[in-house]
Amino acid sequence: MKERTRTYSLAMTVNRPVARWGRLQVEGLEAVPEQGPLLILGNHDSHWDPVMVGIAAFKRRQIRALAKSELWDVRGLAPILDGMGQIPIQRGKGDKDALAKAIETLRAGACIGVFPEGTRSKGKVLRARSGVGRLALEVPEAHVTLVAIEGTSDLTGFPRRPRLRIRFFDPAGGQPRPDEDPGALSARLLSEIRELVSPSISYRKR
Repeated sequence: MKERTRTYSLAMTVNRPVARWGRLQVEGLEAVPEQGPLLILGNHDSHWDPVMVGIAAFKRRQIRALAKSELWDVRGLAPILDGMGQIPIQRGKGDKDALAKAIETLRAGACIGVFPEGTRSKGKVLRARSGVGRLALEVPEAHVTLVAIEGTSDLTGFPRRPRLRIRFFDPAGGQPRPDEDPGALSARLLSEIRELVSPSISYRKR
């Protein structure tokens, strides 16, 4: 699986000044394998989350995110998303085609990024979607890395300068086990992330 497409590299470069302004602090990069199937799961509190995680992990991997399909309807955005290797998914509809594409891409050795909550928290506690667990269990050779994202919702608070923190880590409860239920697995992994960064703390209403 080809990593770091030209479009992806350009997108990260263009947004790097935002990360610098946000005083981005990155921890735990050793939990991001440089090769092989990798599933990165994180909390979702801001539109900036995928970009900041992408910048944080850039030296090690290109993240091919499952992104809401509506983004492909935005004028001029579809070629960029395709060039970045992003995978469209219809939220809340159990998109089997998107899951199949993610499984195929992951098996090919890529790094897939998913937000277990499926949408931005907006300060609320959301349940984990079972599709995340199914994805992990369908590709047992994939390593699962969790990421706690803090401060991204404060990027909309200009001129007040935010402080961004991205922490990668392996699940304390261990990698997915074949006998785990997909829904329970998703909930377990999301719970570990939210223990580090709760929705009420990480989200700022604007």
